[in-house]
Amino acid sequence: MPFPPVEPSPARVELPDARRANREGIVALSRTMTPGLVLQAYRKGIFPWPISQGVVPWASPDPRAVFPLEPVKPWPRHVRRVLRPGLEITFDRAFVRVMTSCGEARPEETWITPDILATYAELHALGWAHSAEVWEQGELVGGLYGLAVGSLFAGESMFHLRTGASKAAFAAVVDRVRARGFTLFDVQVMSPHLATLGCIEIPRDEYLSRVSAAVARLREF
Repeated sequence: MPFPPVEPSPARVELPDARRANREGIVALSRTMTPGLVLQAYRKGIFPWPISQGVVPWASPDPRAVFPLEPVKPWPRHVRRVLRPGLEITFDRAFVRVMTSCGEARPEETWITPDILATYAELHALGWAHSAEVWEQGELVGGLYGLAVGSLFAGESMFHLRTGASKAAFAAVVDRVRARGFTLFDVQVMSPHLATLGCIEIPRDEYLSRVSAAVARLREF
C-alpha cells in the first residue's frame, strides 16, 4: 500500500468547529458524504454517524471514548484467552467483507449504509481506511475496520462470528498501532463492551487537543 496515502479531492463544504456541537453531539447534517469530507471531519475531531441512507449527522460527542495506548498494560484475562492458537490475524486482506459483516452483525441498525460502504471502500483504496481480519480454518470469523490519519487510528466497528473474535481483532490493531508509533486510538462512544477492553472517556476539549497533534504526525498503518 502506498505511503503516504493518496489525498482525495477536497470537500466542497467546510464543517463547523466541533465545539459547536449540540447537546446530542451533532455538529452538522448532510445528505451525502465524500472521502474528502470524511477526512476533513476526522482531522477536526468529528465523525459521520449515519442513521439512514441520505441523512448523515456529523458528530463530536462529549465525552469521547478512546483506548489509552500509554502506558502499556497487559491485556485482561478475557482478552488473552481469545488469542488462542488456530486464529490467523491479517490486515487489509478483506476490507469490504469486514465492513459488510459489521453491518450484517447488527441487523436492527442501518448506520453502515450504501453511502458509508462506498465512501470507506474508496478511502481504503486510497490508503486511509484499514481492516483487521480474524480467520479460523480459512473462514472469516471476526474483524474490525477504521481510519488512520497521521498518528490517529479511529476504530469504526467490529464483528464476530466466533466468541472472542472481535476482541482478537481489537487487540491486534492496538498492538499494531502501538508498534508503529500512533498516539491516539479513538473508539468514539463508550459502551459496556469497550469498557471491558480498557477504553476510557475523556472530555471533548482534551480529545480535540490530542487529535490536532495526532493528525499532524505521519505514521504508516
